[in-house]
Amino acid sequence: MHLFLDKNLAANYQSPSQVARVLTESWLQQNIYCPSCGNEAIESFQNNQPVADFFCSQCHEEYELKSKQGTSIGNKVADGAYHTMLERIAAKNNPSFFFLCYRKTDLAVQHLIVIPKHFLTPNIIMPRAKGLPTRPNYIMCSMDISQLPTSGKISLVTNGNIVAKDTVIAQWQQHLFLRQTTAKQKGWLLAIMQCVEKLPNPNFTLKDIYVYAPILAKQFPSNQHIHAKIRQQLQILRDKHIIEFLGNGNYRKIPY
Repeated sequence: MHLFLDKNLAANYQSPSQVARVLTESWLQQNIYCPSCGNEAIESFQNNQPVADFFCSQCHEEYELKSKQGTSIGNKVADGAYHTMLERIAAKNNPSFFFLCYRKTDLAVQHLIVIPKHFLTPNIIMPRAKGLPTRPNYIMCSMDISQLPTSGKISLVTNGNIVAKDTVIAQWQQHLFLRQTTAKQKGWLLAIMQCVEKLPNPNFTLKDIYVYAPILAKQFPSNQHIHAKIRQQLQILRDKHIIEFLGNGNYRKIPY
């Protein structure tokens, strides 16, 4: 994998946004494999797809690329039309998302993560306060990826270092069970996964997780049995080998 964007590819473009698009999309297509199946190349859709930029000809996974200059991806990423994004997130063929950031001085790729589509829920699509100046009713949006557990943000490049391909694919495959859940079920599972990840030690207890009950009660105000729901979600994560039950209210995180 070559970690520098080729500035010569955008020699005929003047718009900064067009230059960035050409450089980053060309780099991704030339350097990145499919993180779902490991296929050595992903292909580009023709222009004007509603969301997706790329697809894998082997497993048919679709991908959208978002990129920015800088040293970190951040928590919120600017996106396109709000209602279009909601429709695509709910669709059967909704895309997974690559997020890339690169250094302005030498066009070196600093970070690249992929968020598999089975981690995406409508609540991370945030409408912006205003529409476009010429189209005030056309609402744009941002993706708030801070709401996702760390396991849903799979690194391919971190701090300019390439992550092993086998590690990337294993992390992707570990959570495929989320594709079989409803949006409501997924919301709870992702929330509990995020709570588990925040715990500082690999071993933890129910008491440790119950600390997050007030936060979960605000996140899911219609549920009046938060502790019971927490235990239910932990059982699911145990059955899916995300955590291990040690007995007597004790658990252990299973590493990737």
